[in-house]
Amino acid sequence: MVMSSCLDDLSLVQACRSGQTEAFGVLVRRYQDRLYPTVLRLAGSAEDAEDILQDAFVRAFEKLAQFEGESSFYTWVYRIAVNLALSGHRRRRVRSAVRLARHRLRSGGAHPADESIEADPAAPLERSERDRLVQDALGTLGAEHRAVVVLKDFDGHRYEEISAILDIPVGTVRSRLHRARCELRDRLRALVDDEQPVRQGSSSIS
Repeated sequence: MVMSSCLDDLSLVQACRSGQTEAFGVLVRRYQDRLYPTVLRLAGSAEDAEDILQDAFVRAFEKLAQFEGESSFYTWVYRIAVNLALSGHRRRRVRSAVRLARHRLRSGGAHPADESIEADPAAPLERSERDRLVQDALGTLGAEHRAVVVLKDFDGHRYEEISAILDIPVGTVRSRLHRARCELRDRLRALVDDEQPVRQGSSSIS
């Protein structure tokens, strides 16, 4: 029997526990794309993120008997993925900042009134490279500080939720977040400034 993708998570979990393992495949397809951005920000590279995400679902499958339904299945596997990403993070070397991203950060996002982002063919590349610049800065943070920034500022979790996910007091979440934001600002500024000598005297983008 083909497992219906319309079933709710709990029904799929129960079906998997009863031996219909294809139900777990539905859960993987339902949430892997949603989990990927978080894991990528924590792990630092697409290759690591894919490995961690696969491992997270494997572990979730192996521990399915421990899922008691007190939280949603997504929250449960999210915690597994986050903890795997933090424990298995490989520190990356910071790559050079991209020129267009550097310019936008230094200008605070201001543009001439007649400039249209939609009409600029370089805009998608600029956004992509600006995201990479932010990812580079995240990668220079310690795992504990990177985690609170990603969970709060990127994923929008409340302090209490982050406390539960990371198993640390709310006060620790707040203090780490404050320090992490300060560090992230400094890292971004440093990455931007590192590119300055490269761009001096250059009037166009090659």
